[in-house]
Amino acid sequence: MTTRRLSSRGTAARVILGVGALFALIEILFIFLVLLGANAGNAFYRFIHSLAGALALFFPGLFDVSGAKLQVILDYGLAAVFWIVVTGLIARAVA
Repeated sequence: MTTRRLSSRGTAARVILGVGALFALIEILFIFLVLLGANAGNAFYRFIHSLAGALALFFPGLFDVSGAKLQVILDYGLAAVFWIVVTGLIARAVA
């Protein structure tokens, strides 16, 4: 009985880590789209941009830097790191 409980906790921790990795991946994908000069009118770009914007929380505009690409890297890169760290901490608490 104890091993089943530990197994389900481990599964919950893996799911939490997976969600955090997915959120960070969306942020990183948006950074790459911007850096590579993707067409902002494209439906895929708009979809990723809408997801990344929602997942970036309060990070966009937190720091002002010169250069639009550097601003995107800083804003969405910090959000990606945030999701990895926060979900890692939550998964550790669950496991």
